[in-house]
Amino acid sequence: MSDFNTNINATFADLRAQLDAGKLFATAHHLRGSSPVYAMIQFRSYLSPADCVACYAAAESLIRNCSASNGARVVCLGCSLRYESNTFYDQSTQEGRSGHCGNRTALQATAFSAAVKELMQNLLVTTPKISGFFVASKEELVGGGGGNNTAVYGVAQCIETISESRCRDCLATAYDNIQSCFVNAFGWAFDVGCFLRYSDTPFFADNQTTNLAPFLKMASSSKKKAIIGGVVGGGTALVLVAIFFLIWFKFYRKRKTITHKGNLLDATEFQGPVNYRYKDLISATASFSEENKLGEGGFGDIYKGTLENGKIVAVKRLVIGASRRIVSDFENEVKLISNVHHQNLIRLLGCCSSPDLLLVYEYMAHSSLDKFLFEVFAYLHEDFHVCIIHRDIKPSNILLDQDFQPKIADFGLARLLPENQSHLSTKFAGTLGYTAPEYAIHGQLSVKVDAYSYGVVVLEIISGRKSTDQSKDADEYLLKQAWKLYENNMHKELVDETIDPSEYKEEEIKKVIEIALMYTQSTAASRPTMSEVVILLKSKGILDHKPITAPTFVDDNNRIHEDTSTSTGSTTSNATASISQLSAR
Repeated sequence: MSDFNTNINATFADLRAQLDAGKLFATAHHLRGSSPVYAMIQFRSYLSPADCVACYAAAESLIRNCSASNGARVVCLGCSLRYESNTFYDQSTQEGRSGHCGNRTALQATAFSAAVKELMQNLLVTTPKISGFFVASKEELVGGGGGNNTAVYGVAQCIETISESRCRDCLATAYDNIQSCFVNAFGWAFDVGCFLRYSDTPFFADNQTTNLAPFLKMASSSKKKAIIGGVVGGGTALVLVAIFFLIWFKFYRKRKTITHKGNLLDATEFQGPVNYRYKDLISATASFSEENKLGEGGFGDIYKGTLENGKIVAVKRLVIGASRRIVSDFENEVKLISNVHHQNLIRLLGCCSSPDLLLVYEYMAHSSLDKFLFEVFAYLHEDFHVCIIHRDIKPSNILLDQDFQPKIADFGLARLLPENQSHLSTKFAGTLGYTAPEYAIHGQLSVKVDAYSYGVVVLEIISGRKSTDQSKDADEYLLKQAWKLYENNMHKELVDETIDPSEYKEEEIKKVIEIALMYTQSTAASRPTMSEVVILLKSKGILDHKPITAPTFVDDNNRIHEDTSTSTGSTTSNATASISQLSAR
């Protein structure tokens, strides 16, 4: 057994022993050999001993799936578990955002939102001042709230190894990540040093609440306002920070790829791509000048280039590091992708791997399309002899040639799916807002990931809205709006109002919307394959299909929106539900 595995096993055993001794917060470390392990576990103070044991078991099981990396973190509703190869006990915040909004709007939303805001602000002020850095409290809704919805319940917690000021900073960041959720019935956010949660139903006992009045008196109202003002201002800057976190963990160590590309490449004879000289591409693009810049795509910028023979090409300059392993993987994938030919795929002409990683594509005379496509994905998934998953389908990756024929772009670095695997767990490389939930949340890659993105794009075409745009209805993203209209048999209300009603048939629009919703269902197994969309679109009359289930949506701020309700059942299931951080580009 390696030093790393020995240390992680011993460290987790120490944490479990401290849990058995009744501790709700514990740290442990083992430093054998050259692979030290430091770990921390924290439980919410309202949990019963049985719930703590259940939450630890769930968190340890999840985090052991990350054992190929030397840094990982799992955040559950009831506990947080983290390990690293270096000490981290004094860390409070980290680049990235993680907030979760429930998709159920609260009753008396205005009064509820005001109560949530008041409660969260009170928790920000009081939690850093209380021993143990944990507060559970509730706030009554002004004027009642209707039915049983008369109060909001919330908790705030910081890890016990940081200072009061760092606890305050961490909760301020969490507040910024959760404040857009306040009209929803529940929501939560977290950072490396803290956790913040609220709900319209109680999830802790009345005798576990904290009397905040003495601590609120200690804080002047002006100081409280200053804290919140700083949160809002600081949040704007955080939006600009690139997020480099995976689902339950972040990577520091190079992770082994589940798919062994060599096996796939050895099975088929591929023709090698053209290897362009770096100096020729420098000359063709005028040293990657701004005048030749066509746009920004996944993994890098794209430039127009004119080769010595007069041929116009598009050159993508990748921003990923060029280690020996990455260069090898890059060349292998380029070798395969350059052999993929379809009338609706951008042709990869060749590459250059030194000193920069460059991809050379055929040049598209027109800009990106914000319109349709489906046959090409069926080809990539089913007809080409190696299954290729795009992973980043969105309107800006559908380009138009000189004849205004659509072509799919930016699939040059798509991962390959082994024939004997239904899904592949891999590093997230999509665009939030278009990405299937099982890939964004759990890293599970399958052909149904592209199917989900296709459904989102179709809804964008019909509505004339971006999937992450809330300007038309401040409370609803496109998928949520489409689902509500579908449930109420009001499909036509989704259609772009700039389209003349005489230019389409209502029954056809209804059918296309239902097809799109079939492809955006939360469960991957419920979505049709891309080849089935052809049959569905050609079908006459009303679609004969199984009931469609509601979509889950991950927005471009990493928040997860799902059609779910708050459970009042077992606290154990409540404790072990996990929360995920995402990686986006």
